[in-house]
Amino acid sequence: MPQIHFLDVTNRDGVQTARTGLSKFGKTMVNRYLGRLGVAQSEIGFPFLFHEVPYVRAQVALAEAGAFGGLRLSGWCRGVAADVEKAVPLGLAHYNLSISTSEYMIANKFRGRLDRAAIVTEMVAAVRAAKDGGAATVGVNAEDGSRTDDGFLTEFALAAKEAGADRVRYCDTIGGDTPGRIRERFAALAAAVGMPVETHCHNDLGLAVANSISGALGDLEAGQDAWINTCVNGVGERAGNADLLSCILAFRHGFGLDADIGDPIDLSWARRFALWASYALGQPLPYNQVGTGRNAFAHESGIHADGALKDHGNYELYDEGTLGPFPDDWHAREGRVVLTGEYGGKAGFRHVMDGLGIEPVDEGLSFKLVQLCNAMTGRPLTDDELRLIAEYPRELALLFPAELG
Repeated sequence: MPQIHFLDVTNRDGVQTARTGLSKFGKTMVNRYLGRLGVAQSEIGFPFLFHEVPYVRAQVALAEAGAFGGLRLSGWCRGVAADVEKAVPLGLAHYNLSISTSEYMIANKFRGRLDRAAIVTEMVAAVRAAKDGGAATVGVNAEDGSRTDDGFLTEFALAAKEAGADRVRYCDTIGGDTPGRIRERFAALAAAVGMPVETHCHNDLGLAVANSISGALGDLEAGQDAWINTCVNGVGERAGNADLLSCILAFRHGFGLDADIGDPIDLSWARRFALWASYALGQPLPYNQVGTGRNAFAHESGIHADGALKDHGNYELYDEGTLGPFPDDWHAREGRVVLTGEYGGKAGFRHVMDGLGIEPVDEGLSFKLVQLCNAMTGRPLTDDELRLIAEYPRELALLFPAELG
């Protein structure tokens, strides 16, 4: 039976958000949380860029050491063979390769440099380069797929499949699709090409989650697995991408959605991930953020308060306890507190580790990593960050080849 899978793109599309940013250590923590949540795959970044190389090597080592559970790591490349050839030596097993497909972008982005035939040729060469380099799975991205006609989308996807691709990503790049339309298009395309069509929806109309759910249902109608692109807290370019938690909750609790999630989702990490991401990205959570906002389970009006006091199910769709505890981090304590960080000494480091009940695998290296990671992030490290440093110092040291190599 076809299933739903989540492929999170926080570390690629999310970090491209204007007026924000995430350190390489922060991106590592995103992968850590996605692994804890049980998400299938993380698009970890751009392995063809020189400044991503130490980070990618560290992620591969951490994955091999078990830091991310069963999370699969994938790299995003432009749909050209040269990008893939730069990325292959880093050891990633999964890729998504992207190229624009709409007539609008052919005319106004490529401006005569590429036509449809050249787009297919470039994409096929990139897929073959990835497969020849040992990739286990390859997805091809039809950028601006929602403005690409059905005929060329099918031609593009079939050429990709013949070259060895495993999925095609339908990108609603400008966020203009609607639920009914996208469901029909996904069902038709998935049936025509015989492989999953991956949702990638932007929120310019406030429909990213609805469109992602609808597109996935179209996949299921065609007898194919559905892969949904998400970002934590719905971050992403312009108005953002489909929110990870909202999409999961929709399939768990949405009326009439009879679909099987194929990932081992553990929502007890949802709050910690959402609030960490808000802290790390410097983007406060809206009060009404689904599941994790300050007012997500707050009641005040008389009728609602009376009903919730009698039985929270009167006015709540799901139990807030399933989303796990709120963070209670050492660095946020009130009053007298000793912290550890960039300028801290060994006494403060040992005090914090003892207080958290953490025994570092390599105390000396972990101490240096606390200093380096704090300098990289420019903010106090959270308890979960300190635990990762203590547990996997040798793998994390790959983030700092100049300092620790």
